[in-house]
Amino acid sequence: MNLREVIQPAPDWLDKPSPRRVAFVALIACTGLAFYGFTVGFWRDPVMGLYVAIKLPVLIALTLACNGLLNGLLGILLGTGLGFRQSLLALLTSFALAALILGSLAPITFFLAWNAPSPESPGASAAHSAYLVTHTALIGFAGITANLHLHRLLAVKAPTAMAATATLLAWLGGNAFLGAQFSWILRPFFGTPRLAVQFLRDDPFDGTFHEAVWKALDQLSGGFGLPALLLLMILLTAPILRTIHKNHQTTPRP
Repeated sequence: MNLREVIQPAPDWLDKPSPRRVAFVALIACTGLAFYGFTVGFWRDPVMGLYVAIKLPVLIALTLACNGLLNGLLGILLGTGLGFRQSLLALLTSFALAALILGSLAPITFFLAWNAPSPESPGASAAHSAYLVTHTALIGFAGITANLHLHRLLAVKAPTAMAATATLLAWLGGNAFLGAQFSWILRPFFGTPRLAVQFLRDDPFDGTFHEAVWKALDQLSGGFGLPALLLLMILLTAPILRTIHKNHQTTPRP
C-alpha cells in the first residue's frame, strides 16, 4: 500500500475496507492536517499552532464519526451500492485527499502567517478577517476538490449517474455543515487577537461558524457581504457541476 493508491484509487478501492487500509488512510489524513493546522494557528502564537495541529485531526474524526452512519444510510437509500464500511472508507479517503492538498499548501500558509501583521498591530482586526476568509476558502477548496475526485469512484459504483451525483451532493452538504459547526465548538483555530490563547473557549456553544465567516466577509467587502457571498457561490457551483458532468462522460458505467 502506498500514497499513490490513495491519490489515484483503483475502481475496486472501496471494495476492500480492511483495517490496514483504513489505518493507512487515517494516518495520511492526520499527518497532512497536523502540518497545515500548525500554520493556521501560528499567526496568533506558536502555542496556538500546536493546539490547532492537534484539533484539526480531531475535528475531522468527529465529523466522520457523526456523519458516518448518516452517509452510510444515504449511500443505501440513494442506490449507490455502498454499504456502511465502504461509505466510511470513501469519506475517509476524501478527507485524506483534502489533507494532502492542505499539507502541500502548509509552506505557503506558514509564510503567509509569518509575514502577516502581528496580532498586536493596529491592523490586527482586518488581518484576522482576511486570515479567516483565506483559510476557510482554502479548506473549502481542498474539501470540494477531494470529493469531486471521489465522485469518480461513485460514478463507477452507482447504477445511475443521478444516484452518484445525489450521493456526492448529500455528502458534501452534510460534511460542510457538521464540519463547520464542530470547528466553531472546538475554536479557537485562528486566534482572535484580543482574546487569550486557549485550547478551547469557555463558551463553545455561543454563536455559529457561519455567523463568524459572514461578519468577516462583510467587513472585508465593505458592507457588501451578500453580493460577495452570491458571487462566491456561483464561482464554486459552476466548476462543481462541470466536473461532475465530465466525470460521468469519462467514467465507464458498471
